[in-house]
Amino acid sequence: MKLTASMFWMGTLLVGLAGAASADVITDWNERAVAAGYTANQGPPVHGRVVAMVHLAMFEALNSIEPRYLPYRKLLAAEPGASRDAAGAAAAHYLLVRIYPGQAKELDIALQASLATVTDETSKANGVRLGEQAGAAMLAERSKDGAGGPDTYRPFTAPGQYVPTVLPAASSWGAVRPFALKSGNQFRPAAPYALTSPDWAKDYNEVKRMGAKAGSARSAEQTEIARFWELTGAATYNPLVRQLSVEKRLDVMENARLFALVAMATADAYIAIFDAKYAYNFWRPVTAIRNGDRHANGAVERDPAWEPFIPTPMHPEYPCAHCITQSSAASVLETFFGDAIPAVKLSSTTAPGVTRSFTKLSDYVAEVINARVYDGVHYRISGEVGAEMGRKIGEYTVHNHLAPVR
Repeated sequence: MKLTASMFWMGTLLVGLAGAASADVITDWNERAVAAGYTANQGPPVHGRVVAMVHLAMFEALNSIEPRYLPYRKLLAAEPGASRDAAGAAAAHYLLVRIYPGQAKELDIALQASLATVTDETSKANGVRLGEQAGAAMLAERSKDGAGGPDTYRPFTAPGQYVPTVLPAASSWGAVRPFALKSGNQFRPAAPYALTSPDWAKDYNEVKRMGAKAGSARSAEQTEIARFWELTGAATYNPLVRQLSVEKRLDVMENARLFALVAMATADAYIAIFDAKYAYNFWRPVTAIRNGDRHANGAVERDPAWEPFIPTPMHPEYPCAHCITQSSAASVLETFFGDAIPAVKLSSTTAPGVTRSFTKLSDYVAEVINARVYDGVHYRISGEVGAEMGRKIGEYTVHNHLAPVR
């Protein structure tokens, strides 16, 4: 299945404003893996899968040198004195040059820069061999996970009747084999509410009022928030992880585990959300509002010219994909650090000059839910349900994988 980033996101990268003075091999190659996916114009589900592969390979290599945690699959044979820095860099590089061959030159230079920090040649060589072994094992592990399956979406129509001919995105991504979950539908939520209900009318009228392209009730700050979170994907949560890693002074092995858990949870969040989206096939606000006379609900009214603040993503509405990924990342982080965190600042190229600051992970998740309503592409219930799914996925991932060795 070929997914392009234009289906999901606009802009390039969301970056953390914290310095990189405490960077290590894990955070360095996290930045490279995140950047590589955007350079390749990958959609978030595909990119999330790659980032998870990279971090699990790095974790497996480093943990085989110093087995502080249960392995993801198995401990590898580490030669005496193998360098952790060399092993981590080689594992990430092994995968990235095979997934993004067009970026091989830049990735080769990055690898040499990482290896230059290791002065013992035997230690370096042993680390490289181990890292490449971990990368190869991960590539084999995911070779038949369903990510390359064909797009067989069948448009809804009657014989002879025209429907828009652009196929929706990620229609079969829910069938991809997860990294941490047992299946993509493990945390599938209940169906959305009935169109005749007061709850539906409340959410319909909120997004109609707050998410309109023209004449909305948004404040200036709410419009900034909407524009800021127009960006989606790996660059919206990895900078947060990097900042907290630096603030909490995690060592390289703790980082290997933290980043692997976040990457697993967020990759699985995409699988879970697309399973649910195509199970329910719920309509987007622009469709519902332009058909507001067909709901059998007297509390809603049609607006035949209504448009959302941002372009509507090309996949079903319920639940919110942006919300599940932010929540799954935040859920993993909360198990490490709690809800209250040192102040982190984020910036986004979809809102130049705007900085958002957070001292609670719950506020970070709540802002994304609000943003998607302000964007005009989601109902509030979809954000809340998506965030709850993400919380469950994050907690499940931490409680069932990469546990400390007792």
